[in-house]
Amino acid sequence: GHEQLLKMMEERMMDVEQKLRLVKRLLQDKVNQLKEQLTKNTKADAMVKDLYVENAQLLKALEMTEQRQKTAERKNYLLEEKIANLNRIVKNLASPSFSS
Repeated sequence: GHEQLLKMMEERMMDVEQKLRLVKRLLQDKVNQLKEQLTKNTKADAMVKDLYVENAQLLKALEMTEQRQKTAERKNYLLEEKIANLNRIVKNLASPSFSS
């Protein structure tokens, strides 16, 4: 009876050890998976930060371009007014010379 009890206990211990090894292997797999995910997340985070900076630079460039466009439109309007005035002056100068 005593040896049979010992043998049963040994078998149970071996079974428990086997299950523990399996659990340990599963946990290690999970740890590896989480490490990979962390690496991916870190890379993604860096990319997001880079994109955020790039976006800010693009917004600034767009703002400057829009400002230049407004300035160019203002200058264009002033030039068109000057051209119209010059055309009026030329017309006024030409009119008396034709009538004389």
